[in-house]
Amino acid sequence: MLDLATLAIFQQVIASGSITRAAQQLGRAQSNITTRIQQLEESLGVALFVREARRMVLTPEGQQLQRYADQLLTLAEEATQSLRGQHPSGRLRLGSMESTAAARLPLPLATFHRTHPQVQLELSTAASLQLMEQVLDHQLDAALVAWPPPDVDAPLPLDLVPLYEESLQLLRPAQTLEGELPRTLAGFSDGCTYRRIGEQWMAQAHGPVPTRVLQLSSYHAIIAAVAAGSAVAVVPQTVVDLQRNPLPVHSQPLGTCTTMFVTRQGYATPAVQQLLAVLQAAAPTPLNAAMETV
Repeated sequence: MLDLATLAIFQQVIASGSITRAAQQLGRAQSNITTRIQQLEESLGVALFVREARRMVLTPEGQQLQRYADQLLTLAEEATQSLRGQHPSGRLRLGSMESTAAARLPLPLATFHRTHPQVQLELSTAASLQLMEQVLDHQLDAALVAWPPPDVDAPLPLDLVPLYEESLQLLRPAQTLEGELPRTLAGFSDGCTYRRIGEQWMAQAHGPVPTRVLQLSSYHAIIAAVAAGSAVAVVPQTVVDLQRNPLPVHSQPLGTCTTMFVTRQGYATPAVQQLLAVLQAAAPTPLNAAMETV
């Protein structure tokens, strides 16, 4: 039988990259960590790590166990939180788009931390499609994504709650005419909903000419690329509003897009429920809060 404590040690060795660092971070003797990993390998009959100098590298079997370990430890945490009643505690992993993290989350997350200090909230950012996949793969407990993410066709075991209706702006270089727009789109990685909206707009504006995508990692860089005259971009109005000075670009409305609070179907720990309540209370315009299942 797989032991949760041993799986937690296994995960720490992966995160640390070595037995020595894992022992230091767990406050255990190095020999104890080595023995637990060896016992795990012997019980499963496979090698989980390849020892390379001072690094521990996962074998294909180790990678397979890692996915199961993520799910088992997440379910154990969920069960613990659920059985503790309505007192949120433990770890809560929240994923968000870059724009939402910057423009929407600072105040409500400060409120959540103040009212629920026993919850260890971990925030990470990524494109909407990657966030959704991380929720499904038990790497995140909840995520804020622009719906629908690209390439989502089949029904998914997710619960959705609409939180924000974002007004989108098409940013283009100042003093350019419609027919002189750059054929390059500045945006985030593939999997970003706003990037897909921009690609669709470019296809309508330029016809069959392929759109070149300038892939960047921040809105500061995206806006700078537009100001330099080398690209156009799709940016939420909330991000534009964060700028201290007027942007040296031209903007035009490009419709709206709903930001959804996404969890695995039926996943409703006290911490997740309280976080959702705080986010809903801080949302500027109440949306239909009914949960949808996809």
